[in-house]
Amino acid sequence: MNNTSRKIRPLSFLLLALSTSAMASVKPNPLFSDGAVLQQETPIPVWGTAKEGEKVTVKFDGQEVSTTAKDGKWMVKLPAHKAGGPFILTIAGETTTTITNVLVGEVWICSGQSNMEFKLKDAANAADELPTANHPNLRMFFVPVKCAASPRDESAGRWLACTPANAAVFSAVGYFFGRNILKARSVPVGMINSSMMGSPAQAWTSLSGLGKSPEIKVYTDRLTNAVTAYLKELEEYRGMIEKYQAKYGSPSAPTAAPNWDDLPPPGPSSPFGFFGTATVLYNGMIAPLIPYAIRGAIWYQGESNSKADEAALYPTLFSCMIADWREKWGRGDFPFLFAQIAPCGNWPPQIREAQFLTLAKTTNTAMAVTTDVGEAGNIHPTQKEPVGARLALAARALAYGEKIEYSGPLYQSVKIDGNRAILSFTHTGSGLMAKDGKLKGFTVAGADKKFLVAKAEIAGDTVVVSSAEISAPVAVRYGWTEVPDVNLYNKEGLPASPFRTDIK
Repeated sequence: MNNTSRKIRPLSFLLLALSTSAMASVKPNPLFSDGAVLQQETPIPVWGTAKEGEKVTVKFDGQEVSTTAKDGKWMVKLPAHKAGGPFILTIAGETTTTITNVLVGEVWICSGQSNMEFKLKDAANAADELPTANHPNLRMFFVPVKCAASPRDESAGRWLACTPANAAVFSAVGYFFGRNILKARSVPVGMINSSMMGSPAQAWTSLSGLGKSPEIKVYTDRLTNAVTAYLKELEEYRGMIEKYQAKYGSPSAPTAAPNWDDLPPPGPSSPFGFFGTATVLYNGMIAPLIPYAIRGAIWYQGESNSKADEAALYPTLFSCMIADWREKWGRGDFPFLFAQIAPCGNWPPQIREAQFLTLAKTTNTAMAVTTDVGEAGNIHPTQKEPVGARLALAARALAYGEKIEYSGPLYQSVKIDGNRAILSFTHTGSGLMAKDGKLKGFTVAGADKKFLVAKAEIAGDTVVVSSAEISAPVAVRYGWTEVPDVNLYNKEGLPASPFRTDIK
């Protein structure tokens, strides 16, 4: 492994030297481009690249800050600014870049896998929504999909203002969230969309973040094993190439006619090129965004961590990922709001439970329950407006301090009273309710742990569960199936999360 490292390093150093010597004069990070939205009421980092020792001056709405590039990089912090715009951002060194139509308002990251990627044009109500999707103060930055072996400094991408044509390719959840925040706060909103279909949470977590808990050591072990195997295969492949060249000479000037049977097979594939590998999407799609000033993040993911062994690790993994982003951004425990996986025949109840358990493990988080907007045979349910709207309610409460109910009922505790199990909840709002008929979706078990369909009734802020066949209940479950048929809500119209009282 050390020999391989010695062979690789000189080439990487040469490429770095060439890229540095060929670097153009002062250049801002692509996040700072026409149409950008900057976060209000907080110092605003602005950064980019420049020649070594080049003086860089950043001007914005009467403010001016200067610095000197070191190691080809520069960064300044503009003073906190009130919402408004449009403004001009000027970045000057040996050359000058003028960035126009810049707004100041609320900036959110939207990330996850395919249900966050899911475009507005494919949403259930796209035909009604798109014609009126003219919101010039709502903008979205698209981060191109990129896997990387180590954290990248920048990502390509561009800001798009919300027009019907542009909105069609926005993240549907990101659009509905941003539109609702725009309406509620009356300030510009910027959404940075960094998502990738089929991606697991470990791919969105840095190496140091994965190392924070021994419970998820499996992910760093897998990464180490994959890299070790790749380097071994690479060394073997180089030996094959050397033998081939010794016999036939270089491909550009062969000394003998090659025998096709002697041609080496394709070289090994790097594990860092696969989006399921731990750390690669953090390195390629999150690290380049840091430390852009943001208010918080919304997240829709979990399908790729839904298998039983993965779901058991998910509360720890997901909590470590959230803590990792917060630590790297250095903005404290910013709001992190996520959607619970919608009902689908492919997703076992354990992954929804894992997401529910994350709430207790991580502060300043909220979960949008989606039991009423899933599709049994579709892993990409098209009803995305309720998801974005519920995440926006959570943002209004957690990020902006509005005194509103933002979550459906969440299981808190159970009390056994004879043949009855009495369930208590948080987030009961102005009261519990059964939507469209009697309560359904509850099962109860005695000591034999055989769960039977239960009778469930609302009693104040509790639910009383019983079965004529069970005299001494020990456990209750609600919506504990791949496709729950449930109807417990609070009177604010927000559905309760599935749960079980017998959490292992």
